Amino acid sequence: MSAVRWPAEWERHDATWISWPHHEPDWPGKFGPIPWVYAEIARVLAEHERVHILVLDEATEEQAWHCLKMHEVRESRVHLHLCPSDRVWLRDSAPTGVHLADGSVRWVNWGFNAWAKYDNFAHDARIGAFIADHTGLERHEPTRPDGRGRAILEGGGIETDGLGTMLVTEEWLLSDVQVRNPGMTREAYERLFAEELGIGKTLWLGEGCVGDDTHGHVDDIARFVAPGVVVLAHEEDPDDENHARSRDNLERLRGATDARGEPIRTVTLPYPRPVVMDGARLPASYANFYIANGVVLVPTFNDANDRIALNTLAELFPDRAVVGIHAVDLVWGLGTLHCLTQQQPAARGRRGKRTT
Repeated sequence: MSAVRWPAEWERHDATWISWPHHEPDWPGKFGPIPWVYAEIARVLAEHERVHILVLDEATEEQAWHCLKMHEVRESRVHLHLCPSDRVWLRDSAPTGVHLADGSVRWVNWGFNAWAKYDNFAHDARIGAFIADHTGLERHEPTRPDGRGRAILEGGGIETDGLGTMLVTEEWLLSDVQVRNPGMTREAYERLFAEELGIGKTLWLGEGCVGDDTHGHVDDIARFVAPGVVVLAHEEDPDDENHARSRDNLERLRGATDARGEPIRTVTLPYPRPVVMDGARLPASYANFYIANGVVLVPTFNDANDRIALNTLAELFPDRAVVGIHAVDLVWGLGTLHCLTQQQPAARGRRGKRTT
């Protein structure tokens, strides 16, 4: 049995971490509504679990409290922390919580290089240390199996069932645009996943969705919703750029088995109509949902397929409320709900005391 286990997102959380928006260039010309979208996200989450929010400075903190109070967020469940960030995508810059053999939680603090796109990521690179210090949980910085420095990864590129199976894409880690860990092979990544996350089987999909500037993060296309069950964003229109990509990923999942040797069941989600801003197609996908205690937050896009996606996920999560969050403005920042959240798993077993 592995000494570490990465729990599934649907397992119990102590809290969700997010970062209050402040970097206007992430939503050029459309920043105005974004804090209000965040306030609504925090409102829904706070009904089900604690929400920790990083704020850039005192002025940002004041603005955040204003928006949160206007949305009647449960203030007792929300905690604001002065912790500068460069951008708000905590799925990628914050650490990944795993369970150790005794049930305690450890933060796996990956190296972060801002997707090899931006020079200003010094604040984001320190977020893992801040979260570990605040929670009082152990923090671990993985190194590459070949000994060539720290392992660079983002949480949006990895997905687990909590039982040793993981989904990633070849585009993200193995393609010609691979910018995380040059020279690392498929076998080296699987070794890294086994050592740091307790993964026994990695399922490699092909490409991510059109418009994803992270080079193929899996959380826009394929997500576990239960052991052995994957929801896959699938485009039926053969003239759409996402059709061939999603068809290939569907074929890869058909006949695949998980770490237990059980067959993978695949449920398809539609894509919304293409969401285009300033001539650029954005990574609009219902697969970027976030599973919290008692609720699933789903991005919606004022599209006829919103209802299909919400109903599909409601059938898959009968024990949770399924809530749509308007994301047409949010996705202009090239990410939505899963991209901006990071869960803090609850401890298990004898050391089950929860942190604050």
